[in-house]
Amino acid sequence: MPEIGIAGLIVILIVALLVFGPKRLPEIGRSLGRGMREFKDSVTGTGEEKAPELPRPPGDESPPTSPS
Repeated sequence: MPEIGIAGLIVILIVALLVFGPKRLPEIGRSLGRGMREFKDSVTGTGEEKAPELPRPPGDESPPTSPS
């Protein structure tokens, strides 16, 4: 498969600018960035989800202490 290179990227950007217009192009880039970030977070397992806490062992009824 041939490599794209700088000239190919410039041609692709010009065609995208002509097809979508200067007003819509930043919106498309922003949504693509969000989508890639969400995909990366879902694959690596990072994100806003917290790991489930382990249950306390039986007999440990003491309340947790706050760090000073």
